[in-house]
Amino acid sequence: MPDLSYEIEDAAAVPFAVAPTIGFKLRIDNANETETIHSVALRGQIRIEVTKRRYTPEEQAGMRDLFGEPERWSQTLRSLLWTHVSTVVPSFQGTTLTELPIPCTFDFNVATTKYFEGLTAGEIPLHFLFSGTVFYAGAEGVLQVAPISWEQECKYKLPLRVWREMMDSYYPNTVWLNLRRDAFERLSQYKMRHGIPTWEEALESMLPVEETVNS
Repeated sequence: MPDLSYEIEDAAAVPFAVAPTIGFKLRIDNANETETIHSVALRGQIRIEVTKRRYTPEEQAGMRDLFGEPERWSQTLRSLLWTHVSTVVPSFQGTTLTELPIPCTFDFNVATTKYFEGLTAGEIPLHFLFSGTVFYAGAEGVLQVAPISWEQECKYKLPLRVWREMMDSYYPNTVWLNLRRDAFERLSQYKMRHGIPTWEEALESMLPVEETVNS
């Protein structure tokens, strides 16, 4: 029966994907090096271990929307679910390297986007939890099936620069803001009524002067 272990070796932005995507290089090792693994239907849950790093005063200010004031972080700081992922790993013996593509959103209504954007440098501690099904060659080559326990896991520290470089390549000097339709319609009417050519100028005209200067 397969005895698989998992390790993330690297991560990089996937160029020319439909959406911003980070590709995680996952190494899978089978303790029985001569056993043939026909395929692995792999599922993963990725969590951000927000308590496993330190935060500068600037980062603490950027996290207020998520966790409140730093004085309350002992009660509010909790692990964040980033995403779920699934992939099919092709046949191998011993060791194989596969890619876990993780689509990323730039929607600031999503907690993980707020978290990434609130950081200034360093690494993001990630926790990968795996499950799924392994199809392998049993006695006399007969196809066998075995489950992957949720106890299978690995950890990886994602450099923040990977996420920033990815977003900058897909959305240079741009951020996405998701609005309710009624709020957007009011903003659109304001923009047309005042003859303002761009959305940025419409928002800037509505901001207090001191906030625009400080930004």
